[in-house]
Amino acid sequence: MRIGIGYDIHRLKEGRSLILGGILIPHTQGLEGHSDADALTHAVCDSLLGAMNEGDLGRYYPSSDPEFKDMDSLEMLKGVVEKLAQRGFHLVNLDTVIIAQVPRLESYLSNMAKRLAEVLAVSPNLVSVKVKSSDHIGTIGRMEGIASQAVCLIESV
Repeated sequence: MRIGIGYDIHRLKEGRSLILGGILIPHTQGLEGHSDADALTHAVCDSLLGAMNEGDLGRYYPSSDPEFKDMDSLEMLKGVVEKLAQRGFHLVNLDTVIIAQVPRLESYLSNMAKRLAEVLAVSPNLVSVKVKSSDHIGTIGRMEGIASQAVCLIESV
């Protein structure tokens, strides 16, 4: 068994769609980034890559490469899941938290968990997605960005 953690943060920006866990969230701003900037999915990818000792997402999908401009982060996750299978591992469970002052995300969490579980090819009860605010403290509290953390447990098949 191996444990991995992941973290990602992106700035909120006008004119972008807000996508978290592969779900489009209605909001006046989205996350700025080279891809679709899905901070939750990026944290999940990094946790899985870390558990496999395979570096981070930037190693496989560098922001300097125009091929990945506006890429759907769930496609990145599919690539990480393929690597997981190739290395002989499977996901035991995944726990995540989104840190966001805005927008209110509670009503989207179960859909995010289901969408991530679908791509991870596991039961949704193995994927936890939570949200916390930062009580108006710091960058997130000033509504400048959204961050996510993920921890996973994988084991050899």
